[in-house]
Amino acid sequence: MKKHPIKKLTLLLAFGIGYVLGARAGRGRYEQIADGARRFAGNPKVQAAAEKAQETVAQQAPVVASAVKDKVTGTFGHDGGQDDDATRPRSAAGQPFS
Repeated sequence: MKKHPIKKLTLLLAFGIGYVLGARAGRGRYEQIADGARRFAGNPKVQAAAEKAQETVAQQAPVVASAVKDKVTGTFGHDGGQDDDATRPRSAAGQPFS
C-alpha cells in the first residue's frame, strides 16, 4: 500500500492552521460561550423545565422499575434470584459452578 506524504502534510498543515486560529480566538471566545451558557441555565423557564423533568423522573422511576422486574420475571421465570441447579452452567465434570 502506497503512503501519501502530501496528504499527511496537508492534514498536518490544516490542523496547525486550525489550532493557531482557535488559539487567537482564545479566551475571549471561551468567555463569550460560557456567558451564554450561564444565561441560558439561569433563565427561569429553563430552570422550571429542569425541575419538572426531575419531578417526572422521580414519579416514573418506581413504575419503570416495576415494569422491568415484571419483564425479567416473565422472561426468566423468576425474579432474578439464585438459579436452581437445573439451569446453572456446569463444569466439565458436570458439577454446577458456585
